[in-house]
Amino acid sequence: MVSGSVGRFFDRAATGWDERTSASSAEHLASLAAGLDALSLRPERVLDLGCGTGAGTLFLAREFPTAGIRGVDLSEQMVHKAQSKIGLDPEGRVTFRVADASRLPYNEGSFDLVTQVNMPVFFGQISKVLRPGGGLVLAHTRGDETPFSTPEPLIRRKLKAHGFGSIHSGAVGEGTWLAATLEAPA
Repeated sequence: MVSGSVGRFFDRAATGWDERTSASSAEHLASLAAGLDALSLRPERVLDLGCGTGAGTLFLAREFPTAGIRGVDLSEQMVHKAQSKIGLDPEGRVTFRVADASRLPYNEGSFDLVTQVNMPVFFGQISKVLRPGGGLVLAHTRGDETPFSTPEPLIRRKLKAHGFGSIHSGAVGEGTWLAATLEAPA
């Protein structure tokens, strides 16, 4: 489980987060968008890990207008800010909740797509909640300079060890992305 001190840090950082990080800007979301393009999926259920104030989650809701989108974050304050951005959503397609990415509260195979922007990768949890054939997008808005960035060779090794294949990566602007598909068990 991730330390409570990390959650408290992001609780304090929530005020003014969007302004400091330009989280909703095209530049900030470009690496996520490029990773999605590499997968060419039309998911029904999407999980956005480390959703922060919801910029990426809401981008995913626009990209996939018929999918159910779930955003989770360790910080209660970040989730509160994200929820305030939903507006009218009579079908309840987009929801946010406080959750630890190291212990996700979802059943095996719950999602067709898992995404994350600028956070550590919890390989075992992702491969658990993702359906076989489902996709994963890891985006870093400042490439290797992004806090919590993991070197790509290590990510590729870990993904292969957790059953992922069709691993592609690239760069857009200052950001980098990696997209992969969870293979069906043999």
